Amino acid sequence: MNSYTVTVATGHQWFAGTDDYIYITLVGTEQCSDKTLLDKPLYDDFERGAVDSYEVKVGQDLGQLVLVKIEKQKYWMQDSWYCRYVTVKTPSGEHVEFPCYRWLVDDKNVVLRDGKARLPQDDENILVKQQRQKELEIRRMTYRWKEWQPGFPMSIDANRHKDLPRDIQFDSEKEVNFVLNYTKAIENLCVNKFMNMFQSSWNDLADFESIFLRIKNTNIEYVMQHWKEDSMFGYQFLNGCNPVLIEKCFKLPDKLPVTHEMVSSSLDRNLTLEQELEVDFVMLFLFIYCYGFTLTRINIKTCLFFWFQAGNIFICDYELLEGVSANCTDLCTQQYLAAPICLLYKNTQNKIVPIAIQLSQTPGKDAPIFLPSDAHYDWLLAKIWVRSSDFQIHQTVTHLLRTHLISEMFAIAMFRQLPAVHPVFKLLIPHVRFTIAINTKAREELICEGGLFDKANAIGGGGHVQIIQKVMKTLTFRSLCFPDMIRMRGMDNNEEIPKYFYRDDGYRVWEATKSFVSDVMCIYYSNDERVQGDGEIQAFVKDVSDFGMQDSDSCGFPKCLNSREELIEYLTVIVFTASAQHAAINFGQYDWCSWIPNAPATMRKPPPNQKGLATLSLIMESLPDRGRSSWHLGAVWALSQYQENELFLGMYPDEHFTEGRVKAAMEKFRKELAGISESIKIRDEKKRMPYYYLRPDKIPNSVAI
Repeated sequence: MNSYTVTVATGHQWFAGTDDYIYITLVGTEQCSDKTLLDKPLYDDFERGAVDSYEVKVGQDLGQLVLVKIEKQKYWMQDSWYCRYVTVKTPSGEHVEFPCYRWLVDDKNVVLRDGKARLPQDDENILVKQQRQKELEIRRMTYRWKEWQPGFPMSIDANRHKDLPRDIQFDSEKEVNFVLNYTKAIENLCVNKFMNMFQSSWNDLADFESIFLRIKNTNIEYVMQHWKEDSMFGYQFLNGCNPVLIEKCFKLPDKLPVTHEMVSSSLDRNLTLEQELEVDFVMLFLFIYCYGFTLTRINIKTCLFFWFQAGNIFICDYELLEGVSANCTDLCTQQYLAAPICLLYKNTQNKIVPIAIQLSQTPGKDAPIFLPSDAHYDWLLAKIWVRSSDFQIHQTVTHLLRTHLISEMFAIAMFRQLPAVHPVFKLLIPHVRFTIAINTKAREELICEGGLFDKANAIGGGGHVQIIQKVMKTLTFRSLCFPDMIRMRGMDNNEEIPKYFYRDDGYRVWEATKSFVSDVMCIYYSNDERVQGDGEIQAFVKDVSDFGMQDSDSCGFPKCLNSREELIEYLTVIVFTASAQHAAINFGQYDWCSWIPNAPATMRKPPPNQKGLATLSLIMESLPDRGRSSWHLGAVWALSQYQENELFLGMYPDEHFTEGRVKAAMEKFRKELAGISESIKIRDEKKRMPYYYLRPDKIPNSVAI
């Protein structure tokens, strides 16, 4: 008689334990054991957080242990159970780990592979091959694609959070009840007395301070004090919560007829607007021609002067908002949108400042170009309109689409095409934690028709849907690759564009993440042929392209991967998008958007079509009323909070990988991230406005809020 010691670990979540009957079957290459009862009900086994051990007697030689089957049967009332892992000590003294990290619901069973990750081509035993295929067949029936809105990335086929598979639900649905959380936030912020005061305007800009009685921080206070300044306005395009729109401008678009005469007072290099726009290759060539190609030190300095003096014009174009319907869900309050174009300039102090704003995509007498030299309130109102437009694009495109919906799409394809034993599944599972759940709750309560998004946002009532449908026609895979995204906007030179901390910190986190992904993938993929021969990884990538992106010809999402380098980049995009990119554009919302005039969620008067009309009274009538301000404040506060027991980048408490080489790669990753965090902390000590959104110890592993 052979004796196996079976150790079973129960999860730490609330209600993770069970009083049901738990059975185990050990499956070897030669034989399988009889089904053995591990627990007698009400004997305090399988309690929350418990680790219980049992002896399993087997009369025959099982051979090499390859599978463990766990079954749960109802004792009295149906009781879900979360199993973390099973460890089996064989008669020879070998310890075999079987990661689980799954819920057993109803009278269900789960079959576990040992913890060593394996590619499909490495499985030789017929039992494990069959189990691998069976697991995927069940997953594909469980995780089904669904089009929530026409033209959107595909999402999970579930209308409510409680309809999701238990494994991807939140531990407690109360954790992500948007109505409850927003109301709680409004109460915590002491603005509940204003939350029903719709149509009631504030009297003065200073009145907005009355909703900041409780929660302030250094950044919020600095924004409150300096939001009117052009330098603060420009700084936010680099390091605010939407630092992904600003582009270097080499040629003015025809729809923005700005002349040198209009902006000459804002330019401080004694160059014309045309000279500022582009690197003057002609002047550089003439200089070299006149002085010869043998340059002295002085000549080199002069040469560099010609090279670097130009190229100081930047642009933010909100053309996506053109033609989008403004929120009309409240018949008592007319709401408005604009599609502005903002021209910016890097001055000799290396500050980005606005120099021209047109509040329409169509030039003409009804679309004046507002300038810093205009009357104070004209210029201030034009900037407020840009900030409001920026808020709309941030919420729908930068945040909702490019992090939440894209991460969910990757997550669904992962569950459908990669079994738990696959190394890419093990790598990605921490980075999709609760993502499908948070998006399902958002579709259920937040961005649905009549949802919370309609209460305070100008693009509520369907405008957000129109915007995403527009963007999806041009969204590309390469735009999700952080270095490419920076480079495509001409923002990659840190000497030309200093103090772009989003870019600088993002590069470091991207490279650390890519290095980690590479270290892990190189363990399993020794060459390109191993990638090409992995049918599961190819099916995963194809599922994303053909179903997730609905086989869009323009998206450029790969349909297959031909090399190890392509695989590493693909997985780096997934991990970075879910962690660093989401952190960069989400957790600064309260800092940058809580001061309502700096990020109005809606505007109640149309954009001015003439100069000289703006007054303080018009500005107050344009800005959100007291009720919408309170809902907006509650929303950005709630969205900026970390989850309880948040897992930050590099934290992998669930040991899906058991191999020492992978654990060493994780430790290396954590050390590199810790070094980045420390250097950012040191830098921020000297800053009036610290930039900490891409500090690794503040980057959650996944999109979960």
